[in-house]
Amino acid sequence: MTVALVGTGLYLGIRFGFRYNFRKVGFNFKNTFGKMFRKGEGAGTVSGFAAACTAMANTIGVGNIGGVATAIVAGGPGAVFWMWVSGLPGMSAKACEIILGQRYRVKYSQSMDEYMCDRSFVMRNALGWKKGAVALAVACCVQTESVTGALQEGFGIDPTISVIVLGLTCFLTIAGGLKRISSIMERVVPFMAMLYILGGIGILLMNLPQVPSAVALIFKSAFTPMAGVGGFAGATVRDAIRCGIARGLYSNDAGTGYGIIAHASAKTDHPVRQASWGWGEVFLDTIVVCSVTALSLILTNAYIDYPDVDSAQLTTVAFKVAFGPFGGRFMAIAITIFAWTTIIGMYYSCEKSVNYAFGDTKANRRATWVYMVYYMLPCVLFYNIEADTLWAMTDLLSAIYVIITLLFIYSKQKEIFRLFHDFWDRFVPVQERGEHPEPVVYGQAPDAGKEG
Repeated sequence: MTVALVGTGLYLGIRFGFRYNFRKVGFNFKNTFGKMFRKGEGAGTVSGFAAACTAMANTIGVGNIGGVATAIVAGGPGAVFWMWVSGLPGMSAKACEIILGQRYRVKYSQSMDEYMCDRSFVMRNALGWKKGAVALAVACCVQTESVTGALQEGFGIDPTISVIVLGLTCFLTIAGGLKRISSIMERVVPFMAMLYILGGIGILLMNLPQVPSAVALIFKSAFTPMAGVGGFAGATVRDAIRCGIARGLYSNDAGTGYGIIAHASAKTDHPVRQASWGWGEVFLDTIVVCSVTALSLILTNAYIDYPDVDSAQLTTVAFKVAFGPFGGRFMAIAITIFAWTTIIGMYYSCEKSVNYAFGDTKANRRATWVYMVYYMLPCVLFYNIEADTLWAMTDLLSAIYVIITLLFIYSKQKEIFRLFHDFWDRFVPVQERGEHPEPVVYGQAPDAGKEG
């Protein structure tokens, strides 16, 4: 997976002329964070920003907090470097996912009034494979252990109470469908992300003289084994690479196909414009938020001084060391909200497989309600699974998604790059002349409801 993901990211980066990595940072920023409050142009269900927030609900959360802590505990500080490595080429992979989602999306009019796409729709509409969606809908794995551990650490709340409240609030949110989900996500995700980043910056300012040595430790231990010290058992370079890439993959979702799903509903005048979020999401998630978590753990020495603590609870301890009891409570609330948005974002992803399986029919509407209940059961019943076991399950599921998504990207790369060049060689130049370009042209995908 490491070779496949990084290799594919580098290959795509070269083919894109590194527009989603380095060359078009200004354009990408303008078309993502610079247009957060615009509704967007073109057909779609929600704004491009709302679609991106639905995507970031799944990326900015448990992976950034619990995943980074787990990576450092198992792979040492050097794992952070390999998380960065997974992120930079991942920007191009995520852009391809978004283009595929926009290109092969369908409109459900009878049961949902929503534009949608997922891996199953791409399988059928792009490759002609009409079966294979139901298995994807059955597999749901969400990490409520991060919530219960953080709330227990910060407030002493019983885990049973935590999961009951979490389950009820998640269910009430997803019951409102995409428009309620995206409306809540575009308010909650940016606000909590900013608060968390500010908290991490506070730790950096409190330990400013040690910041250069902490960054140097990340680079050094990425290429040389780190010996055990205190409660830290030590880590090899192989551990750093494996844990860093795996947690980076889970954190930013690049290459897993989630971008296909989350961005298919976005209103945009061209699929490649929406693909700018491939840069925005990975940058904010992996380069900014994951770095804040990593430096907080290293500067407070939490991963060495607390060997019996792991996952999101370790990050809570780090903030507690820096800010006292207030830091622990702040992190307990932050992790709860992040995990809450992650669970909702993952639900939206899984729901699309159900929609594919039942088509645009009345049965789809009924099946969706049944699936809501089914999806929430692991959150409530399996919250006490050990973090190592849960991460292993997550890695396996992610690997399956990666294989499927890379198959899509390579098999449909001709269409991806046709749209890419259409945008940069035709669409953008016409707009820059102050004219209105003709809409992007491609054959409409068949109505999924007729064949579901």
